[in-house]
Amino acid sequence: MKPDLPDEADESPDGNADRRDDQDDSGGPANRPGNADAEPRNREEYYADLRTAVSTEESTTARRVTAEEKAAAEKWSKQTAESRWMWTEYQRKWPPDQRAPVKGSDDAPGSWRGEGNRTLKPEANSRVEVACDQIADQEREKISPALRAIESQDPDRRLIGFEHRLKGRDRIKDKVCRGMRNFGRTPEQAISHVPDAIRYTFEYRETRYTQGVWTDIERLKAEGFKLHNLWNAWSKDQYKGINSQWIDTESGQRFEVQFHTRISFEAKQLTHPAYERLRTRQPDKFEQMVLEAFQKKVSADVPVPPGASDIPGYP
Repeated sequence: MKPDLPDEADESPDGNADRRDDQDDSGGPANRPGNADAEPRNREEYYADLRTAVSTEESTTARRVTAEEKAAAEKWSKQTAESRWMWTEYQRKWPPDQRAPVKGSDDAPGSWRGEGNRTLKPEANSRVEVACDQIADQEREKISPALRAIESQDPDRRLIGFEHRLKGRDRIKDKVCRGMRNFGRTPEQAISHVPDAIRYTFEYRETRYTQGVWTDIERLKAEGFKLHNLWNAWSKDQYKGINSQWIDTESGQRFEVQFHTRISFEAKQLTHPAYERLRTRQPDKFEQMVLEAFQKKVSADVPVPPGASDIPGYP
């Protein structure tokens, strides 16, 4: 119950003298309906009671939020048990060890062959190796320190998977091959367009997610990074979360920042093998349908934080 304002307060909240109707011109005591007693508390006691009431209300809210998050975690745990069983059944029907490996025995020395028979010749492979070294330097000297500094500004969320912030070189080369083949780019141009050679993930509590994402976007901009792209997938059916791409304005280096809750990140990890299999474009129509159904099932079980779907994409 909200405490009554003390009658002894002789100033209004805006600092002006109170205009009282309960005092006569002589300044004597006012007539009170029913001869009610005056409020016995002074100003300090009133505000002490008010702080106690607010603290109690905040504690009650925190307990309710914690209980809701615990219930959601328990529900997710049960749902993922079923999802993991589904994945086991998928692997039983399509055993990984029965898939034909990509052959590369005829490659020239110093070349690189990736999945789908994508190949980098020795000279191009050497140039990409140099570019990968430069990416690692930018990550170590500029980008990761800035992301760590941003992380320190809010104890209610954290960077997760930090040890995986650099994409594997084979994956980078695979994307470079596609860029060279599909767009006629040089190795350096192709690698400069890889958006996630460096990548980070912020994890938030559901109740703090939306405001946390907005705040961290502004913090990234304040560090001198330019938002290049933002994809909000909270309303999608095979993936939940937000992926964003950034450019360091000094070096031109691109990097990715994902924004997740604990559950949406676990869902991403759970469906990643299915995503990887679909990315190879090797499954037939039936296997593709099974993989997509699996991703939809897992994603449907992920709670959507309040307001998360309203964060606009960019550009």
